[in-house]
Amino acid sequence: MHEQLAIGEAARASGVKVPTIRYYEQIGLLPSPPRSEGNRRLYGEGDIRRLAFIRHARELGFEIEAIRTLVSLQDDPDQPCAAADALAKQHLETVEQRIRSLTALKGELEAMVEGCRHGRIDECRVIEVLADHGQCRHAHH
Repeated sequence: MHEQLAIGEAARASGVKVPTIRYYEQIGLLPSPPRSEGNRRLYGEGDIRRLAFIRHARELGFEIEAIRTLVSLQDDPDQPCAAADALAKQHLETVEQRIRSLTALKGELEAMVEGCRHGRIDECRVIEVLADHGQCRHAHH
């Protein structure tokens, strides 16, 4: 694919929505592309690869600043990968913490649902627990 694609075609090829492509350009995550005589943005194969890379990193939950670092590392392929490894390790720790929090939240919700008496709202266990954090089994969720 040596042709230059308009933004809509680039969006379809990369799986990134048009407004998101513009946003990535605005924040410098994607370089501003050349423009056609009609002032339309034109994207090349490298741009499509970068957009797909960014999309995949976002799907994995990486924050924009981490992606910015990863993209800059990708632009200099001869350097050691220690920085990329460190970012991935840090992100893994964040994900593991989220899993612990979600597991605690799941337990709280299961207890609420299990304790539901299916009566009136003034007897509702779900409402009681939501109104009083002290009734939760876990302090952090």
